[in-house]
Amino acid sequence: MSGTGPAGSTPPRAWFARPALDVARDLLDARLTVRRADGTVTVRLTEVEAYGGADDPGSHAYRGRTARNAVMFGPPGHLYVYRHLGLHHCANVVTGPVGRPSAVLLRAGEVVDGDAAARARRVSSGVVRRDVDLARGPARLVVALGLTGADDGLDLLGADVGIAPAADPPADVAVGGRVGVSGPGGDPARFPWRLWLAGDPAVSAYRRG
Repeated sequence: MSGTGPAGSTPPRAWFARPALDVARDLLDARLTVRRADGTVTVRLTEVEAYGGADDPGSHAYRGRTARNAVMFGPPGHLYVYRHLGLHHCANVVTGPVGRPSAVLLRAGEVVDGDAAARARRVSSGVVRRDVDLARGPARLVVALGLTGADDGLDLLGADVGIAPAADPPADVAVGGRVGVSGPGGDPARFPWRLWLAGDPAVSAYRRG
């Protein structure tokens, strides 16, 4: 597996202050690096989902600000990390201007550096049958990177984390309905806000809400 260099290659905060869908597309094929005491891991992002605020019934911010979603209302370029169904954590990149909540859920990726550390973390939390499954799914991705609920609000412009967008935009991007979202927010015609690299084996399986 090829390396991508150290963390810290994140673009300026203004890059994140754009509409969630624009940031989502530019996160595809980007490298996300997180440095921890037990190892540094880089994941190439293969699948993301965009979420808005008051105009998006699928968003955690649809009904306003709470203690849980407060990070979504703050400066862009931070991580919004939450526990899903009390079982596992998911990580989102906060986008848009302050006070107008939106974020991009990091759904899946391929570990391209630090696979030993990623595998050790994943094995400690469950079964790992194939390398492609190390970060294939939002919960697996969080574990592989060494992120936890304590990273809610983590600044992506910090020293130990970085996002390096792809030099060239990926050509084959597919779009569709978001995974596991029910009701109006799960309508793929109204919210085709899941984006993935078509044909990439590291993309997660689709499940309707």
